Amino acid sequence: MEKNNEYGCVKECEEIPFSFPPQHQDVQPGLEYIMEPGPVSECEICGLKLKGKVAVITGGDSGIGRAVAYDFVKEGAAVVIIYYDEECDARETAERIRQLGGKCLLLRGDLKNRDFVEKCVEKTIECFGRLDILVNNHAVQFIQRSILDISPEQLNLVFQNNVISFFYMIQSALPHMKCGSSIINTASVTAYQGNKDLIDYSATKGAIVALTRSLSQSLVEQGIRVNAVAPGPIWTPLIPASYSAKEVATFGRKTSKVPMMRAGQPCEVSPCYVFLASDASSYMTGQVLHPNGGTIVGS
Repeated sequence: MEKNNEYGCVKECEEIPFSFPPQHQDVQPGLEYIMEPGPVSECEICGLKLKGKVAVITGGDSGIGRAVAYDFVKEGAAVVIIYYDEECDARETAERIRQLGGKCLLLRGDLKNRDFVEKCVEKTIECFGRLDILVNNHAVQFIQRSILDISPEQLNLVFQNNVISFFYMIQSALPHMKCGSSIINTASVTAYQGNKDLIDYSATKGAIVALTRSLSQSLVEQGIRVNAVAPGPIWTPLIPASYSAKEVATFGRKTSKVPMMRAGQPCEVSPCYVFLASDASSYMTGQVLHPNGGTIVGS
């Protein structure tokens, strides 16, 4: 892989080796000072982790997406926030980004529409001239107590919105991404545990995990990393929009599922995205991070 510090590529072989000369030590745990070459103990990360980068964040108007946008801006990135119709939330997010001294482009529309997706990418390039980070974060969920209650219309909507639109975003953004770029998909703890009242939603999140793993293998030779975050119960607008008032009152506090006995906040999840977007995670692709309050899941 060629050296390209501007886009955060892995350095040339003399700095981060891809192979090693034959050598052996007879005593464990071994001595570093006689290794050839020696392990690289300090990576070159100068200043802000995302300085000069441009990130597209879907569902960035509120919840986890908003927290990610704030953290990205604090780390030096410009952000493009794509939202459905939550005008007040989107404008509030943009105003806070301006207060933080960041740059923000708001784009309103339906990501199930491929033409709109392509226009979002076009406007990103027109405004900022580049696209380094794609965060696929938007989702819908609808409570149904039985799979028999999931209508064809709901099934189609949930998969179109939660999975197929991710494909649209990736297909449109990828031609503009370069070595060192990062794609981060929002999955869910339900991809691993399931949820008896969110069968179709859980299935889409499982699909996102598989998409992340498969795409990471497809893009690794281009130096583009693909990872995911699988949050547990997080206090976002999707919760009161999904559950009854009674269920909201106990959200995240079922000890059998959340060892920490509480729901998380978006700002407790967003650092995962900063890590995966930055060069600090340069040796990670195809992986899933689990900010879920202590729930043990198979990764």
